[in-house]
Amino acid sequence: MELSSSQQGDVTIVKISGSVDALTAGEATTFLEAQVKEGHLKLVTDLSDVEYMSSAGLRTLLTTLKQVRQSEGDLRIASAQENVRKVLEMAGLTSIMKSYDDVEAAVGSFAG
Repeated sequence: MELSSSQQGDVTIVKISGSVDALTAGEATTFLEAQVKEGHLKLVTDLSDVEYMSSAGLRTLLTTLKQVRQSEGDLRIASAQENVRKVLEMAGLTSIMKSYDDVEAAVGSFAG
């Protein structure tokens, strides 16, 4: 798994590549928590290169969502591949987290 972040205005885009599972979820959680602690409260997770996400990965997203919302921010999901999107839907995450087809739409959703 690889993690990177970039800024687009006041929105932080976190790019996750590879699998987010029991072996890698801790690293992803730590990375995302660091973003929130640094004051990045408008987060977009770019999942375009995530091939697999287990329940541990779902927990990572939920933990981050809770942290960022406690600080008046939000977390959006962007570009999830079909198999990952289905996992997010089955777990009910798409009902509590906004999901977009691409990063640009997710970033744009914070405007206004």
